[in-house]
Amino acid sequence: MPRRRNGSGGLQAGADINVTSLVDVSLTLLVIFLITAPMLQGGVEVSVPRARAAPIDSPEGVIVSVDREGNVFIGEQPTPWNRFEADFTGAVEQTGARNVYLRADQAVPYGQVMRVLAAMKAADVATVGLVAEPEEPARER
Repeated sequence: MPRRRNGSGGLQAGADINVTSLVDVSLTLLVIFLITAPMLQGGVEVSVPRARAAPIDSPEGVIVSVDREGNVFIGEQPTPWNRFEADFTGAVEQTGARNVYLRADQAVPYGQVMRVLAAMKAADVATVGLVAEPEEPARER
């Protein structure tokens, strides 16, 4: 570090800060974040039906998904049907969620969706929301 002489002939320490390294590290972290952020949005692959639906205001709560093969997931965790009610009740109690959401693939039979919905309602939650993709607006000719 360079030293400067003050008026009385003594040496004074320089207070110059090299910010180049700080900027390099900051930009590197920003690039890493921009690359990894899309990968963090995981979830169960479900092709939900389209409908005139409003977007979910607060996605906080327990999300139950039923994929095309009929497998049931609580969050991203696969759950066998014989343990679904107990695991779902435990997840609701653990998170303290009063709202839960059901995402079912459009190819899943209606009877299976109703069976999952009935098991969710039995867990004494305030509301169960059905998730759908927003419908694309119709084009005028």
